Amino acid sequence: MLKRNLPPSHPGEILREDFIKERGLTITEVAKGLNMARANLSVIVNEHAGISPELAVKLAIAFGNTPQFWINLQKNYELWHAERTVDRDSIRRFVSEPLNRQAA
Repeated sequence: MLKRNLPPSHPGEILREDFIKERGLTITEVAKGLNMARANLSVIVNEHAGISPELAVKLAIAFGNTPQFWINLQKNYELWHAERTVDRDSIRRFVSEPLNRQAA
């Protein structure tokens, strides 16, 4: 798999564009359907917060996919950013050769 220099989409963007807007829903309507506060859903779809495992389960039930789908979106987003912020030179290595890095 090719490494991308572009970040993966925030899971809130996917939720907003591919699940809420695509179905002609509103944030208020989806928040009520998920039994959560509108403000909490709003911070996620505006990409200021991530998707928790509990929300992943709710979204999977609501939209007919899997919790793993939502968790993978969140994990890939966070890992991509972590890969770019960790100062690798400051980490002590305990192996003689670096492990092979595989693309997620």
